[in-house]
Amino acid sequence: MTATRFFLIRHALVEPSARAVMYGDMDVAICALTMAQDTASYRWLASRLPSGARWFTTPLSRTQATAAAIFAAGYPRAELEVEPRFVEQHLGDWQGISHEEFTARLTEPPHPFWPHSAGERPPRGESLDDVIGRVGPALDGMAEQLPGQDVVIIAHGGSIRAAVAHAMGLQPQQAFQLSVKNLSLTRLERHGTDWRVGSVNEEPPLPAA
Repeated sequence: MTATRFFLIRHALVEPSARAVMYGDMDVAICALTMAQDTASYRWLASRLPSGARWFTTPLSRTQATAAAIFAAGYPRAELEVEPRFVEQHLGDWQGISHEEFTARLTEPPHPFWPHSAGERPPRGESLDDVIGRVGPALDGMAEQLPGQDVVIIAHGGSIRAAVAHAMGLQPQQAFQLSVKNLSLTRLERHGTDWRVGSVNEEPPLPAA
């Protein structure tokens, strides 16, 4: 059976002013300085991704700018399709506040590797379980609609963790144990109704010493 292969990339690092707050799914810009410094990462992604793939981004400009940088680094330009279900976790009323204020509002102990627990649902916002609940069906639907195709998705740390959690049947709290760095690559495959994880948080090789 021919697999549908997914190549999920976390967007580039955002501007320092955005990193000073809990920005969630706010539309914030990528950092121009680090973008100029990350040319090797963009070239690596351009060479690592399969040709002829379908490309998807979220509605947020940081994913679309990351896709444009990969095209500029050598990947043949492709049409970008928008899939809103891969957007970052919405933090509701807590979105845009400082990290210190965010911590003060928590109702559950934070995860050891994340500012909040997987079960924390800010007022009018989402928990990680909610994110898994929208990303999982999106992946399944795309696999059914695009059998045997290669699919590139420029997404976010939260939605990529949710995708891996869906593929592996992880509990939300376990998903926060996954490191998903900016410009890292995560590869998933769906064979029939079964998921296989090719890699998580794949990064370009370090330069030779």
